[in-house]
Amino acid sequence: MKTRAPVTTPQGHEVSSTNQEVGEFLAKAKSLPLRQGEDRGRLVFAMDATMSRQPTWDQALAIQGQMFEETARIGGLDVQLVYFRGFNECMASRWVSDPKGLAKLMSGIACRGGHTQIRKVLQHVKLEMERARVHAAVYVGDAMEEDVDLLCARAGEIGLLGVPIFMFQEGYDARAESAFREIARLTKGAYCRFDLNAAGQLRALLAAVAVYAAGGRQALEHYGRKNRPATLLLDQLR
Repeated sequence: MKTRAPVTTPQGHEVSSTNQEVGEFLAKAKSLPLRQGEDRGRLVFAMDATMSRQPTWDQALAIQGQMFEETARIGGLDVQLVYFRGFNECMASRWVSDPKGLAKLMSGIACRGGHTQIRKVLQHVKLEMERARVHAAVYVGDAMEEDVDLLCARAGEIGLLGVPIFMFQEGYDARAESAFREIARLTKGAYCRFDLNAAGQLRALLAAVAVYAAGGRQALEHYGRKNRPATLLLDQLR
């Protein structure tokens, strides 16, 4: 079972994600192509629910549960929740169109000890894409305990199918960062480290991904112009 020590500066202050990283993430999201001619977006939202995430789990669920509210204005979004934990437990929910329904699904998940199962998540995304179009996937985790080459092989296949994966890393595990960045690159998605102490920042990032999945690049650009919190964030990053 993996463990994680708090990340602090020599003075004992917790380290948060940098403005540059968040700016690069938003810029990458805006560079994605606009999709046309489709009614609703489909987003796979995957989470590491192993024990190392327990200290911040409730806070993360609260923030993630709010990320889809903005999509109602642009036609909505269907979301499938995927998570892994424990011994070989990797589960996928039904597709949910109601944000309240998704929040309810999330609230029923508790962390359990175990190793990461990111390869299973990637395989699931690939299978879902073969059944029906998936417009984006989000992964939130803090570690990587698998063969990175196997993960990258699967990510490359997903990239060929045209599904960008947005990799969010909690904490500063170097091995996880290297793998997450490569998965994002191979799928033409984006990588960002986050700090749950900056809840507004993470909420804005997750909402931006949800808006992109629901309406494409044009919707994301509109969201950035009209949504005051997003505008303030973008102004701060310039």
